[in-house]
Amino acid sequence: MHQDEKLWIIQAKQGNSDAFANLVVKYQKRVFSVCYRMLGTPTAAEDAAQEAFIRAYQAIESYDLQRSFSTWILSIASNYCIDQIRKRKVTLLSIDNEKYGWLVPPAQDPTPERSLIEQERQAQVQNLLETLNETERAAIVLQYWHDFSYEEIAEALSLSVSAVKSRLFRARKAMAEEWQKETNLTPQLSHIPSERIAHETPII
Repeated sequence: MHQDEKLWIIQAKQGNSDAFANLVVKYQKRVFSVCYRMLGTPTAAEDAAQEAFIRAYQAIESYDLQRSFSTWILSIASNYCIDQIRKRKVTLLSIDNEKYGWLVPPAQDPTPERSLIEQERQAQVQNLLETLNETERAAIVLQYWHDFSYEEIAEALSLSVSAVKSRLFRARKAMAEEWQKETNLTPQLSHIPSERIAHETPII
Protein backbone atom coordinates (compact mmCIF):
# COMPACT_ATOMS: atom_id res chain seq x y z
CA MET A 1 0.00 0.00 0.00
CA HIS A 2 1.34 3.43 -0.97
CA GLN A 3 2.19 5.67 1.96
CA ASP A 4 -0.15 8.43 0.79
CA GLU A 5 -3.01 5.96 0.55
CA LYS A 6 -2.26 4.57 4.00
CA LEU A 7 -2.24 8.11 5.41
CA TRP A 8 -5.58 8.90 3.74
CA ILE A 9 -7.12 5.76 5.23
CA ILE A 10 -5.83 6.57 8.71
CA GLN A 11 -7.17 10.12 8.43
CA ALA A 12 -10.49 8.86 7.06
CA LYS A 13 -10.78 6.46 10.00
CA GLN A 14 -10.44 9.54 12.20
CA GLY A 15 -13.35 11.21 10.41
CA ASN A 16 -11.48 13.26 7.81
CA SER A 17 -13.85 13.42 4.83
CA ASP A 18 -11.26 15.13 2.61
CA ALA A 19 -8.91 12.19 3.08
CA PHE A 20 -11.68 9.78 2.10
CA ALA A 21 -12.38 11.95 -0.95
CA ASN A 22 -8.81 11.24 -2.07
CA LEU A 23 -9.56 7.52 -1.88
CA VAL A 24 -12.70 8.05 -3.93
CA VAL A 25 -10.70 9.81 -6.64
CA LYS A 26 -8.14 7.00 -6.71
CA TYR A 27 -10.62 4.13 -6.86
CA GLN A 28 -13.69 5.59 -8.55
CA LYS A 29 -12.82 4.23 -12.01
CA ARG A 30 -12.30 0.68 -10.74
CA VAL A 31 -15.46 0.77 -8.64
CA PHE A 32 -17.47 2.16 -11.54
CA SER A 33 -16.02 -0.53 -13.82
CA VAL A 34 -17.24 -3.35 -11.58
CA CYS A 35 -20.67 -1.78 -11.22
CA TYR A 36 -20.99 -1.08 -14.93
CA ARG A 37 -20.06 -4.61 -16.00
CA MET A 38 -22.49 -6.12 -13.53
CA LEU A 39 -25.42 -3.74 -13.97
CA GLY A 40 -24.95 -2.73 -17.60
CA THR A 41 -25.91 0.95 -17.72
CA PRO A 42 -23.97 4.10 -16.78
CA THR A 43 -26.82 5.42 -14.64
CA ALA A 44 -27.15 2.22 -12.62
CA ALA A 45 -23.37 1.97 -12.32
CA GLU A 46 -23.03 5.55 -11.10
CA ASP A 47 -25.72 5.02 -8.47
CA ALA A 48 -24.16 1.74 -7.34
CA ALA A 49 -20.65 3.22 -7.21
CA GLN A 50 -21.91 6.13 -5.12
CA GLU A 51 -23.66 3.74 -2.76
CA ALA A 52 -20.54 1.59 -2.49
CA PHE A 53 -18.44 4.58 -1.45
CA ILE A 54 -21.10 5.69 1.05
CA ARG A 55 -21.07 2.23 2.60
CA ALA A 56 -17.28 2.20 2.63
CA TYR A 57 -17.17 5.58 4.37
CA GLN A 58 -19.67 4.39 6.96
CA ALA A 59 -17.62 1.26 7.60
CA ILE A 60 -14.14 2.79 7.32
CA GLU A 61 -13.53 2.54 11.07
CA SER A 62 -13.72 -1.24 10.84
CA TYR A 63 -11.35 -1.45 7.87
CA ASP A 64 -8.20 -3.46 8.64
CA LEU A 65 -5.06 -1.73 7.37
CA GLN A 66 -3.51 -5.15 6.76
CA ARG A 67 -6.05 -5.83 4.01
CA SER A 68 -5.88 -4.63 0.44
CA PHE A 69 -8.06 -1.52 0.19
CA SER A 70 -8.73 -2.34 -3.46
CA THR A 71 -10.09 -5.77 -2.54
CA TRP A 72 -12.15 -4.26 0.26
CA ILE A 73 -13.81 -1.50 -1.76
CA LEU A 74 -14.44 -3.71 -4.81
CA SER A 75 -16.00 -6.37 -2.59
CA ILE A 76 -18.40 -3.76 -1.24
CA ALA A 77 -19.27 -2.70 -4.78
CA SER A 78 -19.68 -6.23 -6.13
CA ASN A 79 -21.84 -7.36 -3.22
CA TYR A 80 -24.07 -4.31 -3.56
CA CYS A 81 -24.49 -5.07 -7.27
CA ILE A 82 -25.33 -8.69 -6.47
CA ASP A 83 -28.10 -7.45 -4.19
CA GLN A 84 -29.42 -5.15 -6.92
CA ILE A 85 -29.40 -7.94 -9.50
CA ARG A 86 -31.28 -10.24 -7.16
CA LYS A 87 -33.87 -7.56 -6.55
CA ARG A 88 -34.64 -6.80 -10.14
CA LYS A 89 -33.86 -10.26 -11.61
CA VAL A 90 -32.55 -8.64 -14.76
CA THR A 91 -28.89 -8.31 -15.65
CA LEU A 92 -27.29 -6.46 -18.53
CA LEU A 93 -23.54 -6.93 -18.58
CA SER A 94 -21.14 -4.79 -20.52
CA ILE A 95 -18.83 -7.00 -22.53
CA ASP A 96 -15.31 -5.66 -22.51
CA ASN A 97 -12.68 -8.30 -21.96
CA GLU A 98 -9.25 -8.63 -23.51
CA LYS A 99 -8.24 -11.78 -21.66
CA TYR A 100 -11.02 -14.25 -22.38
CA GLY A 101 -10.66 -15.14 -26.02
CA TRP A 102 -14.24 -15.25 -27.17
CA LEU A 103 -15.25 -12.25 -25.02
CA VAL A 104 -12.90 -9.83 -26.71
CA PRO A 105 -14.30 -6.31 -27.33
CA PRO A 106 -15.14 -5.02 -30.80
CA ALA A 107 -12.28 -3.78 -32.93
CA GLN A 108 -11.59 -0.06 -33.08
CA ASP A 109 -13.13 1.66 -36.11
CA PRO A 110 -14.62 -1.56 -37.55
CA THR A 111 -16.00 -1.81 -41.05
CA PRO A 112 -19.82 -1.89 -41.34
CA GLU A 113 -19.73 -5.64 -41.96
CA ARG A 114 -17.37 -6.24 -39.03
CA SER A 115 -19.49 -4.00 -36.83
CA LEU A 116 -22.60 -6.08 -37.54
CA ILE A 117 -20.75 -9.32 -36.78
CA GLU A 118 -19.45 -7.86 -33.53
CA GLN A 119 -22.93 -6.72 -32.47
CA GLU A 120 -24.33 -10.20 -33.08
CA ARG A 121 -21.48 -11.83 -31.17
CA GLN A 122 -21.82 -9.41 -28.26
CA ALA A 123 -25.54 -10.19 -28.05
CA GLN A 124 -24.78 -13.93 -27.95
CA VAL A 125 -22.19 -13.51 -25.20
CA GLN A 126 -24.52 -11.29 -23.17
CA ASN A 127 -27.20 -13.96 -23.33
CA LEU A 128 -24.70 -16.49 -22.00
CA LEU A 129 -23.66 -14.25 -19.13
CA GLU A 130 -27.26 -13.70 -18.15
CA THR A 131 -27.66 -17.44 -17.58
CA LEU A 132 -25.16 -17.31 -14.70
CA ASN A 133 -26.34 -16.72 -11.17
CA GLU A 134 -25.33 -13.52 -9.42
CA THR A 135 -22.38 -14.96 -7.51
CA GLU A 136 -20.87 -16.76 -10.50
CA ARG A 137 -21.28 -13.59 -12.55
CA ALA A 138 -19.45 -11.59 -9.91
CA ALA A 139 -16.65 -14.17 -9.75
CA ILE A 140 -16.22 -14.04 -13.54
CA VAL A 141 -16.12 -10.23 -13.54
CA LEU A 142 -13.64 -10.02 -10.68
CA GLN A 143 -11.28 -12.63 -12.11
CA TYR A 144 -11.29 -12.00 -15.85
CA TRP A 145 -11.82 -8.26 -15.81
CA HIS A 146 -9.98 -7.26 -12.63
CA ASP A 147 -7.36 -10.00 -12.20
CA PHE A 148 -8.55 -10.98 -8.73
CA SER A 149 -6.90 -14.11 -7.38
CA TYR A 150 -8.97 -16.99 -6.06
CA GLU A 151 -8.20 -15.81 -2.55
CA GLU A 152 -9.31 -12.24 -3.30
CA ILE A 153 -12.56 -13.44 -4.90
CA ALA A 154 -13.20 -15.69 -1.91
CA GLU A 155 -12.68 -12.76 0.44
CA ALA A 156 -14.82 -10.42 -1.64
CA LEU A 157 -17.76 -12.81 -1.97
CA SER A 158 -17.49 -14.53 1.42
CA LEU A 159 -16.76 -17.93 -0.13
CA SER A 160 -14.11 -20.55 0.41
CA VAL A 161 -11.34 -20.77 -2.18
CA SER A 162 -12.58 -24.21 -3.23
CA ALA A 163 -16.09 -22.80 -3.72
CA VAL A 164 -14.68 -20.02 -5.91
CA LYS A 165 -12.83 -22.55 -8.09
CA SER A 166 -15.96 -24.65 -8.32
CA ARG A 167 -18.15 -21.73 -9.36
CA LEU A 168 -15.65 -20.52 -11.95
CA PHE A 169 -15.34 -24.02 -13.36
CA ARG A 170 -19.10 -24.45 -13.67
CA ALA A 171 -19.67 -20.97 -15.06
CA ARG A 172 -17.01 -21.24 -17.73
CA LYS A 173 -18.05 -24.77 -18.67
CA ALA A 174 -21.71 -23.79 -19.01
CA MET A 175 -20.88 -20.71 -21.05
CA ALA A 176 -18.51 -22.62 -23.31
CA GLU A 177 -21.07 -25.36 -23.97
CA GLU A 178 -23.82 -22.89 -24.80
CA TRP A 179 -21.45 -20.84 -26.96
CA GLN A 180 -20.54 -23.95 -28.93
CA LYS A 181 -24.21 -24.79 -29.44
CA GLU A 182 -25.05 -21.31 -30.70
CA THR A 183 -22.01 -20.71 -32.88
CA ASN A 184 -20.71 -24.21 -33.66
CA LEU A 185 -17.33 -22.91 -32.55
CA THR A 186 -15.16 -23.97 -29.66
CA PRO A 187 -14.21 -21.03 -27.42
CA GLN A 188 -10.52 -20.24 -27.43
CA LEU A 189 -9.31 -20.99 -23.93
CA SER A 190 -5.64 -21.61 -24.68
CA HIS A 191 -4.58 -18.30 -23.15
CA ILE A 192 -5.86 -19.38 -19.72
CA PRO A 193 -3.02 -21.03 -17.79
CA SER A 194 -3.40 -24.81 -17.75
CA GLU A 195 -2.63 -24.91 -14.05
CA ARG A 196 -5.52 -22.54 -13.39
CA ILE A 197 -7.95 -24.70 -15.36
CA ALA A 198 -6.68 -27.83 -13.58
CA HIS A 199 -7.30 -26.20 -10.21
CA GLU A 200 -10.85 -25.19 -11.06
CA THR A 201 -12.72 -28.39 -10.25
CA PRO A 202 -16.46 -29.03 -9.99
CA ILE A 203 -16.01 -30.12 -6.39
CA ILE A 204 -17.84 -27.79 -3.96
